[in-house]
Amino acid sequence: MRPPYLLLDVDGVLIPFPDEAGASPASHIRHEVVPTGRSVDDPVTVWLNPVHGPLLMNIIRSGLVTPVWCTSWRQDATNLVGPLLGLPPLPYIDLPRPQITTSHPNGYLWKRDYVDMWLGDAPAAWIDDDFTDLDHGWAAERTTRGQAAALVQPDPHVGLLAEHLVEVLARAALLLVAQGDVPTVPREAEAA
Repeated sequence: MRPPYLLLDVDGVLIPFPDEAGASPASHIRHEVVPTGRSVDDPVTVWLNPVHGPLLMNIIRSGLVTPVWCTSWRQDATNLVGPLLGLPPLPYIDLPRPQITTSHPNGYLWKRDYVDMWLGDAPAAWIDDDFTDLDHGWAAERTTRGQAAALVQPDPHVGLLAEHLVEVLARAALLLVAQGDVPTVPREAEAA
């Protein structure tokens, strides 16, 4: 069996939203990036935590999940955000650019239908800051049907924490053990 996918959002997860005073967490460093379609004269400011890169690399090296960007940043996540964190190029779900005014036009996260189609029957852990109760119900239904789905929801003003990744690894390991398909640990991960 292929390891579960780790679907990773960017905004509100790796790039937390400013707090009420307009500040980003002190752990994050300011960067200027130029997303696709923008001019170099009009960069976007992002705040990234340099600790996230090594944490995510440990997840990647574990072999317990297959990481995939699941964000409106699309290819820019792998071309702009990932390199600032020291991540290798990761695949991404090519989400459309919907004409919506809310991220929950049908009461659930707009990405969900596209993710459901993209996943098929593959298991996944999905880290996003914007799930609703309907999304959690969807994940429970998938899991009941044998298509395991775990949703991990960071606070959008804090972003990704180490405990979120511990939760992902624990769920992925349990899924693989239940299916009798535990990957071997690479030698470099044993020494870490």
